[in-house]
Amino acid sequence: MVRPTNGFLSALSAEDYELIRPHLRTMDLPHEAVLVETGETLKRAYFPHRGVISLVVKLAKGEHVQVAMIGRDSLLGTLSTMGDAAALNTAIVLVPGTASVMDLDRLRDAAERSSPLRTLLTRHGLAVYAQVQQTAGCNAAHPVEARLSRCLLHTHDLSGDYRLLLTQEAMAQMIGARRNSVSLVANTLQQANFIHYSRGHIQILNLDGLRQTACECYATVKAQYDRLLGPR
Repeated sequence: MVRPTNGFLSALSAEDYELIRPHLRTMDLPHEAVLVETGETLKRAYFPHRGVISLVVKLAKGEHVQVAMIGRDSLLGTLSTMGDAAALNTAIVLVPGTASVMDLDRLRDAAERSSPLRTLLTRHGLAVYAQVQQTAGCNAAHPVEARLSRCLLHTHDLSGDYRLLLTQEAMAQMIGARRNSVSLVANTLQQANFIHYSRGHIQILNLDGLRQTACECYATVKAQYDRLLGPR
């Protein structure tokens, strides 16, 4: 049986995949759909095939700041299988797509029956934590242009698409900046022919150009993912 195109599901042994396969179902991830709010109980695990899920912290004054993204290489729900299922942040569909989903209780039961599955969940949780940690440092220390380039590259990697539907508000959340700053930087990247940007639609034209503009955080997060989730 052909498995869904998700990195976590692809990495499972045949035995572990069979533990969860009967409980998987496919669903759409509509643009800007809220999958869980902060403090709510996460009831499903999401394994994206296409599309990107944004993990967002909502602050008291109404600001929304993205702390991590989950795409086709991982899943939403890793840490909830190992402890409290209350969501630590809000999960919103940033880039629309599709995902395999299953009840979190079923995934937790499967993990209790398989040590390799528990280990893989832990490693995916660590990879997301590494991304959260690097994002915090990046947003505090690096220029807006470098941060936006980093996020566009990461979104491309997670979605597998060169065409992205990203509003100025969404990009501002991604990099912890104001919308007017995002507009100026997006225009700069467009003038350099790295992207084409029009009314929330972005087409990536030059990945190498974005890599040269991005800060070291893009390569650092990628290296951590490769170390934690690469072939073993």
